Amino acid sequence: MDQQKRIERRIAKIKQALADLGDMRPGSLSAQTRSWGGQYGQLSYTHLGKGHTEYVPQDRVAAVKAQLENYRTFKNLTQEWVTLAIELCKLKSEQTEGE
Repeated sequence: MDQQKRIERRIAKIKQALADLGDMRPGSLSAQTRSWGGQYGQLSYTHLGKGHTEYVPQDRVAAVKAQLENYRTFKNLTQEWVTLAIELCKLKSEQTEGE
């Protein structure tokens, strides 16, 4: 039962961390150089099976990097949640079988 409580507490913390995430978006950001000089950011991502590319002005690069990091955090937290949920279901199943 102690392990079950530990897992439930961790899942609750994950849910709170997900609720606290700010703006997010998938993809990767690369620096592109113009032929006449200067740089700009290029965001590339796939959503709903379609590839997308967006121009990112230099003054928005920091915000987009934060959004990308939030998305990575989202993916990691949801993967951990699913892993813990599977473990929790197995524990509950074992407890019912033992009764």
